Formats: sequence, structure tokens, C-alpha cells
Amino acid sequence: MTLFPAPGDRKAVEEGTVFAPRFDAQGLVTCVTTEADSGEVLMVAHMNAESLRRTIETGEAWYWSRSRRSLWRKGDTSGQVQTVVEMRVDCDQDAILLRVHVGGDGGCCHTGRRSCFYRVQPVGGGDAILRPLIFAEGG
Repeated sequence: MTLFPAPGDRKAVEEGTVFAPRFDAQGLVTCVTTEADSGEVLMVAHMNAESLRRTIETGEAWYWSRSRRSLWRKGDTSGQVQTVVEMRVDCDQDAILLRVHVGGDGGCCHTGRRSCFYRVQPVGGGDAILRPLIFAEGG
């Protein structure tokens, strides 16, 4: 059973009103998740057709774990359920943006931090790749 229609031509994908996510060869689409009020990027994960369907139907974020090869509802073990405020799709429908409110302690990362993006890699000024990561404020 196909859950979503196949993408049409470029004009239909970019300018149309049909939600037709473009899954990659592994059947996944990238999902960026942000905090709805602040816009802070919380995490990047992947969704397959089933997790995308469940997210749309329940209003809670579901993802596909590439490492465990299984569906997971964010918050099942941590209590950090993500309630979706808005779902957007990018211009060529190969990436999803979720704006969420996070339940529980307000964190998101499995390390216990608010965001999965808690370290900064310095850039510019020469050999930035040799510089150590810096832990960000509030991370």
C-alpha cells in the first residue's frame, strides 16, 4: 500500500498542493525538528512513510531509527514527547521541518541536553578542523 502519492513533475512538486514526499533510496526523508516558540534546532532525524503517517495522524513526532531499524515515538522512554505545532515540507519535498513543543523536562537529546546541537566547531581563521569542539551555552 502506498501511503503518499508519487512526486509529479517539477512544477507540481514545487508549486502544487499535493504532499508527495520524496523518499531516498532507503525509503527515508530527513526531518529537522525545532522548538516551536524559539525556533531553536533540537534535532535532525529521519522518517519513513509509516513514521510520517503516524506523525500526521497523531500530532506527535515519530521517527525511523536507522541504527535500530525501527519506528520510535519521541518521548516513549524519556517522557520528552514532541507535540507537533506545524509541519512544513521544503521546495522539492525531500526534507521535513517539524515545529514542536517538547514535553517532560523540555530536553530533546538522548544525552539529556535540550538540543542535540550542543557543541560548536570553530570556523575560519585557518586550520579550524584542528580546533576542539566547544560546548555551547545552555547545551
